Amino acid sequence: MARITLRQLLDHAAEYSYGVPAFNINNMEQVVAVMAAAEEVDAPVILQASRGARSYAGDIMLAKMVEAAEAMHPDIPICLHQDHGNDEGTCFSAIQNGFTSVMMDGSLEADAKTPANYAYNRDVTRRVTDIAHKVGVSVEGELGVLGSLETGHGEAEDGHGAEGALSQDQLLTDPDQAVEFVRETKVDALAIGMGTSHGAYKFSRKPDGKILAMHVVQAIHERLPGLHLVMHGSSSVPQELQEEFNRYGGQMPQTWGVPVEEIQNGIKLGVRKVNIDTDCRLAMAAQIRRIATENKAEFDPRKFLQPSVDALKKLCRVRYEEFGTAGQAYKIKSIPLADMSRRYRTGALEPKIHAVLV
Repeated sequence: MARITLRQLLDHAAEYSYGVPAFNINNMEQVVAVMAAAEEVDAPVILQASRGARSYAGDIMLAKMVEAAEAMHPDIPICLHQDHGNDEGTCFSAIQNGFTSVMMDGSLEADAKTPANYAYNRDVTRRVTDIAHKVGVSVEGELGVLGSLETGHGEAEDGHGAEGALSQDQLLTDPDQAVEFVRETKVDALAIGMGTSHGAYKFSRKPDGKILAMHVVQAIHERLPGLHLVMHGSSSVPQELQEEFNRYGGQMPQTWGVPVEEIQNGIKLGVRKVNIDTDCRLAMAAQIRRIATENKAEFDPRKFLQPSVDALKKLCRVRYEEFGTAGQAYKIKSIPLADMSRRYRTGALEPKIHAVLV
């Protein structure tokens, strides 16, 4: 199957009322695990690469790994997505390297550290959308700054994250402003600020409505029922993975992620893409620690990496099943980029704005 755009995949997810986990990739083992899990449960896939991943692996290597995944799993639709593009150049170079979807994160300035004002975010996102849609590529925007409602700060990941104190107005997406933003930028999906953050240390306790603002998801969905929402920083950081990691010499303090049941509730409220990275890293790292502890003479990298692949595959399979992604791949026939470009050009993919600003 040819590569799929994020827009086509999320349109399908909306039609059939499911969500899609977006797994970050950096190396072959992660790609193998994500795809093996998808094959087992017939799930469409979002593989996403951050600027850090592109720097680590290189664009050519990433592109060839995804080509290999397509050849090995011809019946599984794959969307290759640029995660947290910091400027137009990052997004356009991703398109040149075969990405079918890009995120223009204009919530921060191009340094990926300084919170941006609304006008900057709107203008840079619209510029990316104008070009990307001309070649059929999807665009995800962000309104509201990713960060913790507990601490009032962001958390950097791969060099991307707000620095300094953040106000609640910055941390929580304004639902009415979301309507304006979508109307003006024509994004295909919107990441929102709701109290989630990058990394493992999201919450100091099991989150409730005071620190995980699911009411924001509901309010935006009520105003924009056709909009595809994105939850960033949505690893659940399972207790059993924390314990496994620490059992073999890790020193991870007790932490809480986004409960799966809250993500499932979000899916009912228009969340279609759920970003997951920390859980994947933790599952793999715990197995590498285990092998290193149990067999101190071992030096074959494969003996460390194969158990980590197995652990990640298990995690991905569970998320596909929990989010309703399992069993959906066979229903999808990829639409070529040229056809997607034509649909954008004719207005067939214009955002459906039902709300009226007052």
